[in-house]
Amino acid sequence: MDIKQKINTLRQDINNWNYQYYVLTQPIVSDFEFDQKLKELEKLESQYPEYYDYYSPTQRIGSDINNAFVQVTHTYPMLSISNTYSKDGINDFCKKIKKILCENFVIVCELKYDGVSISLLYKNGLLWRAVTRGDGTIGDDVTVNIRTVKSIPLKLRDTGFPNIFEIRGEIILPWMTFNKINSDRIKNDKNPFSNPRNAAAGTLKTLDPNAVFRRNLDAYLYNLLCENLPSDSHYENLQFSKDWGFKISNDMKCCKTINDIFDFIDYWDKERKNLSFSIDGIVLKVDSIRQQSLLGERARSPRWAIAYKFQTKAVKTVLHSVDFQIGKTGIVTPVANLNPVLLSGTVIKRASLYNEDIINSFDLHIGDQCYVEKSGEIIPKIIGVNKKIRYNKNNKVSFPKKCPSCGAPLIRFLDGTAYYCPNNTKCESQIKGMIIHFVSRKAMNINIGEEAIETFYKAGLVHNVADLYEIKLDNILELKRWGERSAVNFIKSVQQSKKKPYERVLYGLGIRFVGETASKKLVKVFPTIEQLSMAKKEQLIAINDIGERIAQSVIQYFNNKNNLQLIRRLKFHKLQMSHDCKSVIGNKLKGKIFVLSGLFRNYSRDEYKSLIETNGGKNVFSISSKTDFILAGDNMSQIKLEKARRFGTKIISENEFLVMIKQQNMLNTLF
Repeated sequence: MDIKQKINTLRQDINNWNYQYYVLTQPIVSDFEFDQKLKELEKLESQYPEYYDYYSPTQRIGSDINNAFVQVTHTYPMLSISNTYSKDGINDFCKKIKKILCENFVIVCELKYDGVSISLLYKNGLLWRAVTRGDGTIGDDVTVNIRTVKSIPLKLRDTGFPNIFEIRGEIILPWMTFNKINSDRIKNDKNPFSNPRNAAAGTLKTLDPNAVFRRNLDAYLYNLLCENLPSDSHYENLQFSKDWGFKISNDMKCCKTINDIFDFIDYWDKERKNLSFSIDGIVLKVDSIRQQSLLGERARSPRWAIAYKFQTKAVKTVLHSVDFQIGKTGIVTPVANLNPVLLSGTVIKRASLYNEDIINSFDLHIGDQCYVEKSGEIIPKIIGVNKKIRYNKNNKVSFPKKCPSCGAPLIRFLDGTAYYCPNNTKCESQIKGMIIHFVSRKAMNINIGEEAIETFYKAGLVHNVADLYEIKLDNILELKRWGERSAVNFIKSVQQSKKKPYERVLYGLGIRFVGETASKKLVKVFPTIEQLSMAKKEQLIAINDIGERIAQSVIQYFNNKNNLQLIRRLKFHKLQMSHDCKSVIGNKLKGKIFVLSGLFRNYSRDEYKSLIETNGGKNVFSISSKTDFILAGDNMSQIKLEKARRFGTKIISENEFLVMIKQQNMLNTLF
């Protein structure tokens, strides 16, 4: 046997042993034999570098180079799944499916892993890229770290897989590994992780692949995506995926009746404690891909899936005090300080009380014995009070009439849900909260943390966000614990923030109720900050998803002289206060809705999406009666083809599309 053949044989054997051990959990060789063969392969690859292979099992551990993660746009959006906590919710879900489809359907029940979502892209049987969920549209490329997860194949087994496909699943940290990590952290005087999900998420974002490798992450895959799926059955597609080398759970069930679904839920609600990893519910999916396509998606979640979340048990603890926190927009949030208690693997010390009505409904007193649970197993909340053993009836919790931070009289919103402090220019809590929001990653992404903002505020360097652009290097170097390198990095990030687009600036201003999505919608309709400042209520509420509450908040913001002065200062420092209208090069596609399908030759999928948008059109993922065109490449999805025929949607080729926009651009040059 020659050297090349010997290396290839070793690689095949080790890949097979990895599959048997990490995917099937059925090891066929001893750890000693595995280690010896891996060392032999490492030695041969070192001696014969001409046979290097990026996908060799020796290459699972990456280099120690710390590179920031690159952001990648998902080919298929990673939507969230709607939740329910009751069997009535499951009944309603199935009734809606039946009403829309008007035909029988099968539900696949799967375990809901308590981990971190991941999307894996494979090309020609090789792991090409791994991307986190991110915001559902854009995620972080964590391929280097994912390559260290031994249950994820670098090369696929068997044959029959599509040339290009995505498979999605969950990165998890088994209980045994989680407990060992926490034990080691405690021995080294480090704070333990609160739960396996947080530990897995933190591990996945670690910039040192060797550290990721040592954590022994695991993975289960549960959704196959491509233009030409092997089967119309979601369940069968996962069985095919299992043959290719993916770790697919055996604990799935195809259910034809509602009782089958309830039996599955009841079984795992009891048995989950015996699993080697954490689950927090059951996911229900319509099995037929054709029916999934017909059902389509809402803005944030598919109509063909729902998650049943297991109920968490409430625990008893004692209320010590209540803090009334002031947020960046002045809204007052009451937070209960509790006697520490363990709940769902996390030590709970605080719980939200939401508003005055909640406090009054419990007739809450300091020293009360409270019942606490996690809402969706994430946010702790008080769900009840044992009034029978109340020891002090004089310590009733009352909502303040004045701002705890600045003393200004609080104002209640017209809908009665909350109070806010109107003193936005002098209230310390609001000022610091607004600056923290402004510098955040999704806004201006300025390199400074909360502690540093506190230091700047106490030193008199910042009283609003515009002050950030007037801080000099010498000002920072006079402060304690600031070195020249940190100061220079801060100044650089402040200058770089001036390039952030108008919608990021608008979001960063922290206008009450105006989040990322609303900012993007407002920018498209009002391409300059001046136009937005003069917008009427009727104009604002005419925008899709901009309701009366947001419209009123925008109007109030621009009626405030202090806010207008702030905007003038930000414009002086050359922040982007207008939308680049030149990016829209035509209006031929104005109001037209497109769906893309297939593999494209002339441009990439993202480039076509950009061409549609810059010519005034809109991209959507699923076909409906409102879709105007399907831009079809090679191997167009048969499901989308069937749906297009059903709705009478026009299908156009790449060349037809390019002619369409070229004609418009030629017209533009005549005027």
